[in-house]
Amino acid sequence: MVTGEDIDAFRQEVWDFYREHARSLPWRETQEPYAVLVSELMLQQTQVPRVIPKYEAWMERFPDAHHLAQASLAEVLTLWNGLGYNRRAVYLQKAVQEVCGRYGGVFPRSEAELCTLPGVGPYTAGAVCAFAFDMPVVFVETNIRSVFIHYFFTGADKKIDDRDILPLVRLTLDEERPRAWYYALMDLGAELKRTLPNPSRKSNQYAKQSRFEGSFRQVRGAILRQLAEVGNASRTLSEIAVAEGIDVNRIRAAAETLVREGILVQIGESVRIKD
Repeated sequence: MVTGEDIDAFRQEVWDFYREHARSLPWRETQEPYAVLVSELMLQQTQVPRVIPKYEAWMERFPDAHHLAQASLAEVLTLWNGLGYNRRAVYLQKAVQEVCGRYGGVFPRSEAELCTLPGVGPYTAGAVCAFAFDMPVVFVETNIRSVFIHYFFTGADKKIDDRDILPLVRLTLDEERPRAWYYALMDLGAELKRTLPNPSRKSNQYAKQSRFEGSFRQVRGAILRQLAEVGNASRTLSEIAVAEGIDVNRIRAAAETLVREGILVQIGESVRIKD
């Protein structure tokens, strides 16, 4: 059973760490919900050092939701190139188009409404509410998960589910400073994963990321990289296969998934990024 003293001690340790080791990250310098959404989608399954230059270039080119909503998909994917999981870029643009169309460019302030946007799930909605609006919402992600498993479930003899963690997140939440509190948890979690065996391995939600080299994700990325270089023009699957040194049948199979997702248009053996 977690006591009031346990909560006070935990909060004190988290805040003490944050005062000494808070990370300076560009998306923490703003509370603009669009910028927060951009950073959150970029950070999904991508390490912070890779995201920083991409985020800065993105915000320079698309400084607000209206600029991104009006851009071509080819331009969006070109700027996203290098982050992987290109569906995130597609979802991001569709989400801001929804915000501009349905909400006049003003982001909704409720988790329920945010979750209706393409590509926005409970965690992302919670992050926007906390980091943009400083709302005391309850959510969990990998670094937060690591902190709570490390501090409250060290002796557990079974996998820990987020359903076990979320009540503790609510119980310990600093409701007067939720934005800074969640940043503190994330920074502490990142440090724990750097210095200890990853506590999140004890979680039911833990899944080791599959190898990128030689993967289907790499083939999809290769296709989009080649098409991004030619803008709205087409290339044949054979041209892409030769340029990337990948078997044309693997290129063809990957292209089919991109067509089904509405990212590419295919005519015969030629493909291009959808307008």
